[in-house]
Amino acid sequence: MSISSHNPFIVQNNSNQSSLGRGLSSLIPKKNNPLNTPERRAPINPASYFPKANSGVSNQILQVPPALIQINPYQPRQEFGPGALESLKNSIQEHGILQPLVVTQTLGGKYELVAGERRLRAARELNLKTVPVIVRTAKDLEKLELSLIENIQREDLNPIEKAVAYKQLIDNFNLTQEEAAKRLGIARSSLNNNLRLLNLPEDIQLALASGKISESQAKLILGVSEADQQKIFHRAKEGNLTVKEVEHEVKKVKVKSYLRTQKKDPTITGWESRLSSELGTKVSIRRRGHSGGVVEIEFYSDEELENIISNLI
Repeated sequence: MSISSHNPFIVQNNSNQSSLGRGLSSLIPKKNNPLNTPERRAPINPASYFPKANSGVSNQILQVPPALIQINPYQPRQEFGPGALESLKNSIQEHGILQPLVVTQTLGGKYELVAGERRLRAARELNLKTVPVIVRTAKDLEKLELSLIENIQREDLNPIEKAVAYKQLIDNFNLTQEEAAKRLGIARSSLNNNLRLLNLPEDIQLALASGKISESQAKLILGVSEADQQKIFHRAKEGNLTVKEVEHEVKKVKVKSYLRTQKKDPTITGWESRLSSELGTKVSIRRRGHSGGVVEIEFYSDEELENIISNLI
């Protein structure tokens, strides 16, 4: 390994390295131990980040001022938790940036970020003079794919960010769900389940994105009508319901919905009408099997309840 005499920001690798694999692994390097460098420059071990010499990929890591790197417009992440960023900043202060950012070069000697937004933001907040980058040539689809994979595998997008990113991949590049799933290395069913979260009302999506309800709860809520979604959502949020409890609420709603669609026995309808007339309130009769059932009498105040009881007794 040597430092280029022509450009002090270029670290060159002169050793043969074993293959890092095909595809993504040759573009997003693996983690290794830091290399001591001057103060405020992010230390790295360049030798561990190079593909084979005959791979046709440039064996250069550049040290680039963070101000010259713009955020990738296809970057799916929208928010970073302050705790996660602080933890990364502490790690960078102690060990430096262990993994180069992946960028493409743009006009005017600037760069566009493909992967590593958290590292870039942390470097800016720490006022690092330079950050290590690997320059790659990538089409828009490759940029988005790399950004998605890096975020999903290393940072875990919240479920809504992930769904939005998947939809962006499909819509912007005219892909089927099957094609998108193959590019991301996930099952089509998993992709579809994430995309369905975007069918939830906005307030439920926001609650899911902020962690107020879980992804499992949200997927259960998807199984009922929008009106019932809101009811169950508020119960789940205000009552701190578990996934099992939300599942129970959804089942109750589905049973009620099913029963409402069933054609009632005219005899049952007649009894309901007579009881409603006698008691002055709505009465519902639901059979359970052939020899049992439930009579449901509605009331809307304590006074109305007393009147119902007096009529029954």
